Amino acid sequence: MFNEKDNVLPLYEEIVNALKPEGWTYEILLIDDGSTDGTGEQLKKIRQADPRVRVYSFRKRLGKSQALDYGFRRAQGRFVVTLDGDLQDDPKEIKTLWGCMHETGADVVSGWKKNRVDPPSKIISSRLFNFAVRVATGIDLHDFNCGLKLYRRTVIREIALYGELHRFIPALAAWEGYRVTETAVRHRPRKFGRSKFGLMRFFGGVVDILTIMFLLRYQGKPSHLFSGLGIILAAVGILINSDLLLRKLTGGTIAPHYPYMALGVTALVVGVQFIFFGLLAE
Repeated sequence: MFNEKDNVLPLYEEIVNALKPEGWTYEILLIDDGSTDGTGEQLKKIRQADPRVRVYSFRKRLGKSQALDYGFRRAQGRFVVTLDGDLQDDPKEIKTLWGCMHETGADVVSGWKKNRVDPPSKIISSRLFNFAVRVATGIDLHDFNCGLKLYRRTVIREIALYGELHRFIPALAAWEGYRVTETAVRHRPRKFGRSKFGLMRFFGGVVDILTIMFLLRYQGKPSHLFSGLGIILAAVGILINSDLLLRKLTGGTIAPHYPYMALGVTALVVGVQFIFFGLLAE
């Protein structure tokens, strides 16, 4: 969580109240991602009052992926639930996730904010993002970025998060051979604080989609991507230079075609570099 001072205590109380009737043994990990509004102090008070709570605070903001990865490495339970710290995720839905996992045997259950309560701009951008991720990954989920998810611990121990890859955990898990499903969960309006969503985050999502496409399709065979592109570029360069050479041999002149020749040479050189880069990456 980042700058969620007013949400911390209500969130903790809702989690405890939601889990108490189930009789489960549990721990609560609260990750403070370098907050500057007093969130850390609120977390310390909760930790002192409840031994089941563990608090980890970053000295500076590292991002959601790093916060999740840090918590994953320290979670001790057989099952791990994540939810955002803004109170828009309802802790009562943990039982819904558990029921879905029990019924389907899935390794990852992702929440789906089917009736999302957010500004129209955020809803539209989210739908566009999720559509693009479905196309890029082939994973048929409606809401990849929902903070409310349930994992078997074996899943999160095999996934390394960095950048903004937390948005693609279901896709990464499916790529590793785990069973992934989703279930509709309740979504609530934000009461305190402000959303961290911004335009730059949306454009960053485009780069993240390209990253995940590479990871899922070419991580084990990078030469198929780079060498493939290199062969195409080199072939274009050879064709252009062959055309110019033929003109020269038949009595023509290449002086008016210097830009054409520069294009051919550049394509050939870059193509060869891509081929060697693909071999090196392999």
